Amino acid sequence: MPFVAFARWDPIRDLLAIQQRLDRFAPGPAGWRPPVDLHETAAEYVITAEVPGMTRDNLEIQARDGAVTIAGERPDRPGTCEQYHRIERGHGSFRRSFHLPTPIDEDRVTADLRDGVLTIRCPKSQDNGARRIHVS
Repeated sequence: MPFVAFARWDPIRDLLAIQQRLDRFAPGPAGWRPPVDLHETAAEYVITAEVPGMTRDNLEIQARDGAVTIAGERPDRPGTCEQYHRIERGHGSFRRSFHLPTPIDEDRVTADLRDGVLTIRCPKSQDNGARRIHVS
């Protein structure tokens, strides 16, 4: 008899994954979408985005209600060229939002931009929202 592995079903994680897949097809402003990796450690979520050619002044990061939003604008191509033969690099504005499955400590979120890679660290909240209620 073959061995069958069972995995615990987490409907919230599945819904978040579906939402992120649908976000890829959502109509938005013309522009580009930088590729992003999102991984989890025991203590934090780490979002890594490729944003070559951008500066800190071109980026805006917000953490609110369990979601992290990255927005920015890469300046348009210079107009000195008479004719483009190929355009593959994205320009213009973008906005990406990521809903995290567990609460984060929004006051301790940090961001670092080095060599065109934006790294956002979102520490998990130590307060799980539950507290003991004294019964009198």
